[in-house]
Amino acid sequence: MKILFLSFALLTINNFLFSQSLIIYMNGGLKDTVDIGQTDSILVAPFQCGVNTIKYSNQIYHTVQIGSQCWLKENLNVGTRINGAIDQADNGIIEKYCYNDDPANCNTLGGLYEWAETVQYQNGATNNSYPNPAYSGNIKGICPNGWHIPTNAEFVTLNSTVNGDGDALKEVGQGTGAGAGTNTSGFSALLAGFLTYSKSYQALGETTAFWRLEGFELDPNYADQYFLFLSNNNFTLGTNFKKYAFSMRCLKD
Repeated sequence: MKILFLSFALLTINNFLFSQSLIIYMNGGLKDTVDIGQTDSILVAPFQCGVNTIKYSNQIYHTVQIGSQCWLKENLNVGTRINGAIDQADNGIIEKYCYNDDPANCNTLGGLYEWAETVQYQNGATNNSYPNPAYSGNIKGICPNGWHIPTNAEFVTLNSTVNGDGDALKEVGQGTGAGAGTNTSGFSALLAGFLTYSKSYQALGETTAFWRLEGFELDPNYADQYFLFLSNNNFTLGTNFKKYAFSMRCLKD
């Protein structure tokens, strides 16, 4: 007996009586066609955060349940790498920076993205303008299908779940002293550094920051992000030019 076990997939039977095949649309936007001529049963299981992984742009991401939220456990590493001296652009291609322009750093730390690239210029948003109309609901941006860019309220929920302890969000081995990561949440943050407005890579091993969806209300050139640090357990909201490039984590819809 052959049993086909499918997790978090949508199925379309394709001329079942004749070709005995089906199309599987997987979470993350991928699809595959499977021959079921020798299959006796098809079982479809619901998505289980912390158990199921996500395949997106040929990369596997683990998931982690933190309180009521389901997060990707790794930083996004999606897109075509460009050098840090070049601005990311609204050109229909997801572009990423790798720390020190070294592709190996994207493999371990994930990509770095300017704010407008993160939201994929939706509703006309740029690094010096607000979206019009303003965003509402979940905004996918560069995240996989079924996932979105976290809002400020969702980061506040994450912070509350870990009782304001940034060390609980850091991977073990990240940080030192009062900032030593315990990773009790499973979030597994790495101190991945960032790319500044002046195109300088900085702070690898010292800090990391994650974009939130909302821009800075008082100036369209700025947006907000949440920081983790080397030597303290703060999880702190900061404001920087949208042309800084920070890490990206996605939250399940």
